[in-house]
Amino acid sequence: MRTVLIVLFDGVQSLDVTGPLEVFAGAEAHRADSYRIRTASLDGAPVRCSSGLVLVPDHALAEAPAPHTLLVPGGKGTRHPDPRLVDWLRAHGPGAERLVSVCTGAILLAAAGLLDGRRATTHWAYCDRLARDHPAVEVDPDPIYVRDGHVATSAGVTSGIDLALALVEDDLGRTTALTIARHLVVFLRRPGNQAQFSVQLAAQTARREPLREVQQWISEHPGGDLSVESLAARARLSPRHFARAFQAETGTTPGRYVERVRLEHARRLLEDTPDGVEEISRACGYGTPEAMRRAFVKTLGSAPAEYRRRFRPAPTG
Repeated sequence: MRTVLIVLFDGVQSLDVTGPLEVFAGAEAHRADSYRIRTASLDGAPVRCSSGLVLVPDHALAEAPAPHTLLVPGGKGTRHPDPRLVDWLRAHGPGAERLVSVCTGAILLAAAGLLDGRRATTHWAYCDRLARDHPAVEVDPDPIYVRDGHVATSAGVTSGIDLALALVEDDLGRTTALTIARHLVVFLRRPGNQAQFSVQLAAQTARREPLREVQQWISEHPGGDLSVESLAARARLSPRHFARAFQAETGTTPGRYVERVRLEHARRLLEDTPDGVEEISRACGYGTPEAMRRAFVKTLGSAPAEYRRRFRPAPTG
């Protein structure tokens, strides 16, 4: 039986706690004696979440059982943490077989020196702060979670569920993880290197309606003619004016936006369909498999076929 200890503190984000907790609890319900889940605060006193919800811990940290998995959630309470909490993590974190953070819980691990020399992520809005305040940490702002040895860090809120499912899959197998995912009505496992945002969320939405319509058109027609000239005509602007306005309002060039939409669409088709690489390359506007391969290698470091082998869910009976 693996003991999962979830650290609680005032200002914690409730979903950072309950999301992973429900995953591990689901595993315990499916496979008895797989996990023992405990919560603990500094003094064993109830804590108030950032939403106002009050959580009552099982233990004071000093009396908590030694954990197999030590999970540190995030929330507003990580902005000015109690020094005693950081000291406890510094003293006890190295003893955990698995060290996990959700959202800005990574800031607490970093403050305790537990991420030094490791690759890590956190909520996108706090990646710059994590990198600035803790230069010994290699911060990757893009993935929904990162695993480096026995240390795993996840991005904002719901990505803690993705990471917990991945850990359960490691511990108990894919079938158990799939059962839990179905019960929670979530994906079995989004790939850890999936971006924290879709292209539409990562880029700013244009203020002017013609440009917003162009953004929507690109998303809905990745295999179409998405040249600057074609898009400019759709927005009823000259190509030069369109390119300047699009970058000013979205923070990226039309060409770069199209590249990201096409790559995201191709990744989704590789993960979710049996379509061949040649068919997908045409559907996503690459024209040829070689053009799509170059885009994948440049951005993701792997060819489409390798990406599919790594991230497409295995068939289930």
